[in-house]
This record gives sequence, C-alpha cells and structure tokens, in this order.
Amino acid sequence: MLRNGIIYSNRASKWLSLLLFLYAMYITPYMLGYANWYSEKLTREILFFVPFMQVLLIGPVVFFYCKSLLNGSFRISKKEIIHFIPAILYFVYSLAIFITDKLVLDDYYFYADGRDKDLANWYQAFGLFSMSFYLVLSLRYYAEYKKLVFNRVSYAESILFRWIRNFMLAFLGILVLRVLFFILNPDWGEFGSQFWHYISFSFVFYYISINGYSHAIKTGILEEKKTEETNVFEDDENQSTTAFTEKSSEIDMDFWKAKLLSLINDQNHYQNPRLTLSQVAKELQTNTKVISSVVNTGFEMNFNDFVNHYRIEAVKEKLARGEHQTTTLLGIAFDCGFNSKATFNRAFKKSTSLSPKDYIEKIS
Repeated sequence: MLRNGIIYSNRASKWLSLLLFLYAMYITPYMLGYANWYSEKLTREILFFVPFMQVLLIGPVVFFYCKSLLNGSFRISKKEIIHFIPAILYFVYSLAIFITDKLVLDDYYFYADGRDKDLANWYQAFGLFSMSFYLVLSLRYYAEYKKLVFNRVSYAESILFRWIRNFMLAFLGILVLRVLFFILNPDWGEFGSQFWHYISFSFVFYYISINGYSHAIKTGILEEKKTEETNVFEDDENQSTTAFTEKSSEIDMDFWKAKLLSLINDQNHYQNPRLTLSQVAKELQTNTKVISSVVNTGFEMNFNDFVNHYRIEAVKEKLARGEHQTTTLLGIAFDCGFNSKATFNRAFKKSTSLSPKDYIEKIS
C-alpha cells in the first residue's frame, strides 16, 4: 500500500498505510496479552513502555484518509496539525513515564499498579470520543461528496466509494456497541471482557485493508493509462470562456434550457459515458453555476439524473425499434452512454418503475 502511494504519489494510499499500521498497533497488546507477554518481565515492559494503542491518532487519520480519497487535490494545511496535538501529548506522556520508571528511578512508579497505561479507562474513553467525533466528520464529508458527485458528473454511481461509507458506518457501529457494553457490562475493564470488541475491530480492519488495496491497484492502473480521475471538489470556473456572473434568480431560464437541451439531446452528448457539468459549461461558453442552476431549478433534477433521463429515453427508442432482437441489452445501454450494467438497471427502474426485462415484455 505504501509502495503504491510512493510510486504513484497517491496521498490516499499513504494515509491508508498509516491507518492500517495504527489498526495493527491497536490490536497488538490484546493479541500479545493472550500470548502471555504480560507475564514475563521483558515482554511486559515492551507492552508497558511502547505506546502501541494510538487511539487519539486513529480518528484524525481516518478523517484525512477519507478526505484524500474523495478529494484528489486535498493537501493537509498547517492549521490542521491541531488535530494531532492530543496524540502528540499522549506520546510525550508515554515518554515521561519511560524516562521516570526506567532511566531515573529504575523501578515501577507510574506502573506500580501493574496495568498497561494504553488500557487505562480514561485513555480508552478519550480515544472512543475522538474516533467517534472524527468518524462523524468523515461521514459528513462523504455526504458532501455524494451531493457534489450527483450534481457534477453523469456517472455518479461508479465513483460513490460505497465501501468507504460502509467501513465508516461499521466502525461507528462498533464504537456505539462498545459504549453500550461498557454501560451494561460491569466487568468491561477486565482484559478478557473486551474480546468481542477486538474481534469486531479486526473484521473492520480486514475489510478496509482489502477494499483499500483494491482501490489503490485501480488508481495505479489509471495512472499507467494516463486516465484522469474526476475531482468534484475542484472549482472549475476558470474553464469558462465567457464571464457569466448571473445569480440564479437573474438567469434567463428558457434561453439556457433550450441551449442545454440542444447540446444534450439534439447533439447526443448524453452518449458520452464520462460527461461532466464542467464539460457542458465549456461547450455552452458559460460556467458551471449557470448550468447547475438550470438543471436543478429549470428541470428539477441533479445533473446525473438529468443526463440519465435522456440516456433512458434513447434506450427506450431503440427498444421500440426492436434493436434488442439483434444486439444485447447491455450493448444498447453502452451505446446510449451508460458505463455499467448495474448503473443502467438502477437508472432504468428509477425512470420507468420497471426492470429492463419487464419493460421489454410490456412493449412486446
């Protein structure tokens, strides 16, 4: 994962590498605890003095991984370093414990109770709050991304990153269950009572590892093919060749609706499977705000549904002419601008309330 991030200068892969490392570190004390490392002096001290569980760092890294994955132009700024201050303070605290107990006193002072500070209730509670907080921020960022995708590209379904949303929801669910079990289980502080939590955490760990790696491979292939990925967070107003600064209420809606329909329908631009709002704006020599307002207000749709509407109409025309008897339905869908069978089926049923197969039977 880190290798891919370095080779292709992919920031998301680098953040994911750090996240997976932190996940592995998080479950290390529990795994080694069952291997009796807390029973031997040397291995016990390794677990005591090495801050394996960076629970105050996991949340920010999840958030920045999410931002890097969904927003290719994202760069962490100096002011965002503040998100790492709690983790830095805990590292300083751990270093002070090591210096005091090993180098100054050469005896357990902070560790007189014989309990690993990484497992202390106060630290785990702060970590639980931190991870929950940043997961909520990540979900909000994903919701913003999803809204932008449907308003700016005609192939939204293919770049929704549902797996990262599912990961965040699963992770948040684990944290919620952890709170419930903490309240309901009086023996939560006992090492063995947390078995279910670490097992669940491990499943989420594997889920994001496999899906994150597959996405990194896909990104690498796109890099090799010089295929540019769409970034819906970028402001592409500089692509305009005419300076339209009209507010939504001042736009000549009838004029722009006619121009847009001519471009999309009469000139068959809907057949472009990677059609974007910025491309349409450039063709019409205006900016994306004008086109977005026309689509959202004038046609009462988002851009993705607007383009798919004309793709579906084109499919229906081909079906009416009986083209499905000489070619495959999927071939017809691809000719009309769809880029996957799943996207076509969903869009067709959304538009007609029928599956393509049922629609064909109805018109036969």
